[in-house]
Amino acid sequence: MSHLASLALLAQVPPAGAEHGWLTTKLLSVTLTSSEWVLWILAAASVVSVAIILERIVFFASHRISSPDEVLRLLTKGDFEGAKRAVTGSRGMEAEVVRQGIGAAQLGPHAVEEVIASAVARERPRYERFLSFLGTAGTTAPFVGLFGTVLGIIMAFHDLGRIAVKGAAIQQTVMTGISEALVATAVGLAVAIPAVVAYNVFTRWLKTMTASANALSHALVGHLHGVSETATQPAPGAAPAVRAAAVVREA
Repeated sequence: MSHLASLALLAQVPPAGAEHGWLTTKLLSVTLTSSEWVLWILAAASVVSVAIILERIVFFASHRISSPDEVLRLLTKGDFEGAKRAVTGSRGMEAEVVRQGIGAAQLGPHAVEEVIASAVARERPRYERFLSFLGTAGTTAPFVGLFGTVLGIIMAFHDLGRIAVKGAAIQQTVMTGISEALVATAVGLAVAIPAVVAYNVFTRWLKTMTASANALSHALVGHLHGVSETATQPAPGAAPAVRAAAVVREA
């Protein structure tokens, strides 16, 4: 505790001939540097964000089926072969749900549900790839830009204090330094806005595809449940012994 107290006291006492405390002087020596490195970070984040946006657009557009409503109608009718043909050549979550579910149809509806859940869990991370970067860039870029602006303003006022100018020259010096510093905030916003918009669009797109895949799986499983229940029901004109045997099997 005595060492920490001494350090705190030292930070409050300015060195001989200095106007600031020891800690302030050390921090100023760090912050009184060019803020251009912040702009380079934001420029790199912008390039990466644009590349991710373009890649995700191509991925989402190529990993979906063209007519989910038609496939849903075929599954509801029980035309599994037609549904399989409809997704031939298609990639993505919806196509995998149809293929995997039809492939496991002979195992029963409960097995199909597990197979479909496994397919969705396997495909979903492929759609979520790189989206976390867009979300992070959209959230942090304005703060990074603000940090660069603060560094620029500190530099502007520090330079103002070191030169002997009066009147309009002071105003020109301050305004020039602040205008240059605000560039970092503008660049930060320019990086953040497209990243946030793209993140929200892709997230909504993923939710729509997931809902479509769930609708297809429910249609498939629902048809299998209907077939299973129909198979266990005795025919209306069956003999009493046959109906009794059917009841015993259900029990």
